[in-house]
Amino acid sequence: MEHGTTDAAPARRRLRTWLTAAAAVFAIALTGMWQLVPASAQTGGFTIDGTQLIDANGNPFIMRGTSHPDVWYQGEFASYGEISALGANTVRVVLGSGQRNWGVSTAARVQQIVDECKAQRLICMLEVHDTTGYGEESGAATLDQAVTFWQGLFSVLDGEEAYVLINIGNEPVGNTNPQQWTQQTVNAIQRMRSIGFDHTLVVDAPNWGQDWQNVMRDNAETVAAADVDGNTLFSIHMYAVYTNPQTVIDYLDAFEEMNLPLIIGEYGDTFQGQTVAWATIQAEAQARGIGWLAWSYSGNTGGELDQVLSFNPSQLTTWGQRVFTSTNGIQATSERATVFEDDPDPTGTTTPTDPVTTPTGNPGGGCTAALGIVSDWGSGWQGKVTVTATGAALDGWRLTWTWAGTTRITSSWNATITASGANVTATDVGWNGTVAAGQSREVFGFIGSTPAATPTVTCQAI
Repeated sequence: MEHGTTDAAPARRRLRTWLTAAAAVFAIALTGMWQLVPASAQTGGFTIDGTQLIDANGNPFIMRGTSHPDVWYQGEFASYGEISALGANTVRVVLGSGQRNWGVSTAARVQQIVDECKAQRLICMLEVHDTTGYGEESGAATLDQAVTFWQGLFSVLDGEEAYVLINIGNEPVGNTNPQQWTQQTVNAIQRMRSIGFDHTLVVDAPNWGQDWQNVMRDNAETVAAADVDGNTLFSIHMYAVYTNPQTVIDYLDAFEEMNLPLIIGEYGDTFQGQTVAWATIQAEAQARGIGWLAWSYSGNTGGELDQVLSFNPSQLTTWGQRVFTSTNGIQATSERATVFEDDPDPTGTTTPTDPVTTPTGNPGGGCTAALGIVSDWGSGWQGKVTVTATGAALDGWRLTWTWAGTTRITSSWNATITASGANVTATDVGWNGTVAAGQSREVFGFIGSTPAATPTVTCQAI
């Protein structure tokens, strides 16, 4: 999508799909191919298995999110937390590589974005927007120029494979000679791998992302085979080409038949006065286990396709309601990536032998608490807190602890935190205050400054 526009494109047609949710469940039930693995066990990064995107813990991950135009609105940094609070599990971030007139996203800025995404439990898909409409749009960057931009960010992104996907270039070819897309995309993928990127690479279709001439569909197998890591994810953008529900279905079917992974990397509910089959997009994606990222959170010229007004999350537009609160919208279908929080034990019990969890508290006070380390990336770490009701059921809790050294909480979710120096108090936020008698519940999480630590926690029932 172009800044302030909705990415021009003519009439379009079909393509393929991904893995269905039913097939995923069937595979899990019958073969155990994907077993849910706790976040503390994560290694590596995202990978591809057939039509499915797999997270670093080996669990299927289905994107549900939106796009944030960071390079155009750098003062709206709070949007990441707002998007997360609205239920998204992924954010697609618009970056600038310098070929267009909106500037360059610096390494320092990208580091801030990645850190904030992790703090907000969002998977971060970074995309270069300068490539939009190459060959038709004056001044647009080539995919090779986009790769040069990514090369300059290697030191920032290396090691973030579990949290970051790289969308090499947004809508990298317009309607002029879309056949050039195939070789340019192959070259870009191979160059990214030669640089050393091990991330899942996301590639947008030509024809301003809508592939109405079926270039991506017809050459997807060639492009997938060119990736030595076998870790390329295809992305279709659905606007005016996809006003007919059957066109959506046909496109998704085609990728499913090829057993190749696909996401809907952008879509809207209208395009230049035409109604896009948004409800079909959402329903088919949910039925098939396909990820989607709706365009866009806010900031479009004239407000077209804004999901909230003026970056105000309390003012959802009609489009925003369709994205976040509809039957197959984000709040009904989004699940966090397991790299951010442990999956529940299959038996519903806790694991007291976790080597980085310190069960402590006040046994006579009705509850105990445990603070554990989910992940530690050197410059920061993610913690989790679990509360156990040792007697009667809890209606609320208050936790206190003191850091032994310089560790501090830098951001948190699902708790009210107050701190004075090393002393911390955390209380529930209502919905997570209840814990059944004799049961344990992971109640909140946080990002901390180094070093990671597991101090003694006191729990008080309130």
